[in-house]
Amino acid sequence: MVSSKRSVSDSSTLTGWFKSSYSGGDQGECLEVAGGYADVPVRDSKTPSGPALVFSTGGWSAFVAAVKQGEL
Repeated sequence: MVSSKRSVSDSSTLTGWFKSSYSGGDQGECLEVAGGYADVPVRDSKTPSGPALVFSTGGWSAFVAAVKQGEL
């Protein structure tokens, strides 16, 4: 699934994509996350067949916690 560069060139090859409940509106600023993998693929919802970045679960958890705490 994941290259050594921690990315997937065509994210449509992965399944289980969902948008955050915080995403919404017509701003086009939505990310999607795919569940069910050892690591966490993340893509731009406007480009479903574009690339996805792949984060470790620890890295993704730290990012989400920082956002929730207003650190980012």
